Amino acid sequence: QVQLVESGGGLVQAGGSLRLSCAASGRTFSSYAMGWFRQAPGKEREFVAAIRWSGGTTYYGDSAKGRFTISRDNAKNTVYLQMNSLKPEDTAVYYCAALLYGSNLYSGRDYDYWGQGTQVTVSS
Repeated sequence: QVQLVESGGGLVQAGGSLRLSCAASGRTFSSYAMGWFRQAPGKEREFVAAIRWSGGTTYYGDSAKGRFTISRDNAKNTVYLQMNSLKPEDTAVYYCAALLYGSNLYSGRDYDYWGQGTQVTVSS
């Protein structure tokens, strides 16, 4: 089992920044990668970013490229999502997820554990 707890969401004005955190516990040594996804009301879940625990290779969705940065602190079993230049269309619930057995870091279906989500609201 892997437990994931997100934090850092909130209300921010357009152009502002937020840093989300995802603290992992449990069988974290088995995790191959960690990802961030988001889901806005009435929309499908969207891949935001992912990072491999080993090596730190990062992957970004189109909406995140150039504005968001994913990073990890292996000692703290924590993954971060630094979000800059936020736009109203970034408003969504952001979820952290752990991938243990799958191979497609871009697909939510390959992730095995999910956090409860944290709300990010960007006002115009």
